[in-house]
Amino acid sequence: MNRHKTKIALCVAALLAATAAAHAADTLDTACRTTEECRAQVAKIQGTFSGDATSAQAKAQDVFYWFGRINMASTVMNVEEGIIPAPLAGPIARGVAHSIDQATQPGGRRPTDVLQVEKIITDAAGPDATLIHSGRSRQDIHSTLNAAQLRTEVLDFASALSSARARLLELAAQNVDTLVPAYTNGVQAMPVSYAHYLLAFADSFERDATRIREAYARINRSALGTAVLANSSWPLKRERLADLLGFDGLIVNSLDAGQVSTYDIPIEAVGIASSTAIRVGAFMQDVHVQYHQTRPWLLLSAGKTYTSSAMPQKANPGIIQNTRLKASDVVASAQAVTLRAHNVTPGMIDYKNAWSAQGGARTFVLGVEMVQQFKEVLDALQVDPVRSLEELESEWTTSMELAETLQRTSRVPFRVGHHFASEVVVYARSKNLRPSEFPYQEAVRIYAEAGKKYSLTDLRLPLDEASFRKTLSPENMVKTRVGVGGPQPAEVRRMLASARESLAKDDAWLAGRRTKLTEADAKLNRAFLDIARRP
Repeated sequence: MNRHKTKIALCVAALLAATAAAHAADTLDTACRTTEECRAQVAKIQGTFSGDATSAQAKAQDVFYWFGRINMASTVMNVEEGIIPAPLAGPIARGVAHSIDQATQPGGRRPTDVLQVEKIITDAAGPDATLIHSGRSRQDIHSTLNAAQLRTEVLDFASALSSARARLLELAAQNVDTLVPAYTNGVQAMPVSYAHYLLAFADSFERDATRIREAYARINRSALGTAVLANSSWPLKRERLADLLGFDGLIVNSLDAGQVSTYDIPIEAVGIASSTAIRVGAFMQDVHVQYHQTRPWLLLSAGKTYTSSAMPQKANPGIIQNTRLKASDVVASAQAVTLRAHNVTPGMIDYKNAWSAQGGARTFVLGVEMVQQFKEVLDALQVDPVRSLEELESEWTTSMELAETLQRTSRVPFRVGHHFASEVVVYARSKNLRPSEFPYQEAVRIYAEAGKKYSLTDLRLPLDEASFRKTLSPENMVKTRVGVGGPQPAEVRRMLASARESLAKDDAWLAGRRTKLTEADAKLNRAFLDIARRP
C-alpha cells in the first residue's frame, strides 16, 4: 500500500516537474518597447544584474562628493585650531559651500582633481581659501576618501549577504524533514536533510559577516592630516577630522596611513568577497548538477528558466549559470586588485583604489550583484522531497549504517560489519537491487560468510528482517544521528535557532554602523553651517 502511494506521489512529482518545464519563460512572448525594457525582461528571467555602484548612496558619494566633505571637515578643524583666522572663517566656509552647491546647478562641475575644486573655491572666496589645504596633500585626501568609499561598499555587501542568509534560513526551516543525498568525490555518500545542507552554507556566510566586522575595524580609519607621508608643520587635529568624517579612529603612523595601509586593507576586504564568491559558486554548481538529470529534485519556479531557441523541451536555468558566472567575476576582480598592488612602489596611486567602482575592478559592485542573484536562485528554488528520497533509495548510501548498527547493538567488530555491508552492496549491484528490495536471506548468507572470514564463533546475523530493513532506511539513518552539528531534526532546529540569533546580531551591528555614519554626517553639517553663517 505504501509503495503504491509512493508511486502515485512520484507520478505527481514528475507531472509537476514537466509543468514547470513547460512554463519556462519565452522572450518571444515579451513585448518590450525600448532597449532598456528588453534588457530588463531578459534580466528578470535570467536573474542578471548589471550596475555601476553597490547602492544609490555609493553612487552619489563619488570622488567629488568626498572632496566636498573633506573640505568641510578641514574648514571646521582649521577654524577650531586657529589655522584659519576668525575673520576669514565665514567667507572661506561659504566658498567651500559654493563649490559643492554649484555642482547641482545647470552646467555645474564635479571635478575629480582636488586642485580644480580648489580653483572653484578661490574664485568665490579669494586666495585665502587655500588655507583649508594646510597640511594636506592629494596623498592623504585620496587615501581618506578611498577608505570612506570602501567602507560604504563593504557595508552594502554585508547588507546583501545578510539578506541572502535570511533567505537560506527560511528555506532551511521549510526543509528540516526533507531528505537529500550528500556527496563526496562527486558520489552519493550519506543522507542528510536539505536544511542541514543549507545551514552549512548559512554558517559559512556567518563567518564572512564576522570577517567583515573585523575588517571594518581596520577599514574605517582615517589618513587625513598626514599630508604626503610625514605630516606637516601645521598643528592639525587628526582625531577631529576623523570624527567629523565618521571614522572610528586613525591609522596612526603617517607613512602607513597614506602609503602602506592602502595595500593590505583593500586586499583584505576583497579577499572576503572572493571567499564568499567561491562558496556561492559551489552552491550553484550543486544546484546546476540537478539539471543534468531528466528528473531533478531541485527545480526553479516557472518564469525563472527560459526556453531554447531551437529545442522546445528545454528549460534553461540561466539564473544559475549567470550567478556562477558572476561569482567567477568576483574572484577574478579580487585577483586583479592583488595583482595591481603587487610590485608597485609605495607612493603611487595605482594600487590605492583598484577595488573601486570608479575606474577599478568593481569588486564589491560585482559582489553585491552576485549575492543578489544568489538570493534570486534561493527564491526560485523548488524542492521535491519525494524525488530526493527516491534518489536516496536508489543508492546504497545507508550501507555504512549496517556496520555501525552491528557494532553498536551487537558488538560486532566494525571491520567485520564493514566487510559484510560491502559484500551486500556488491551482490545488490550485480542483481540491480535497491536497499528496499534486498533479499533478507541473502543478507543472512553473506553475514555468515563474512563471519567465517574473520573467525567469528557466532555466524548468525544479529538483525532480524525488520531491523535489517530499518537500518537501511534513509529516514532512520538521519534520525539516529547523534552529536553536535548532525542532520537529526532536533539538532538542525537548534542550529537554525542559533543561526537566526547570530543573523539578528549581525543585522544590529550593520544598522549601528550606518547610524553612526549618519550621525557623523549630521555633526559635520552642523559644525560647518555654524561657520558658514558667520559674517
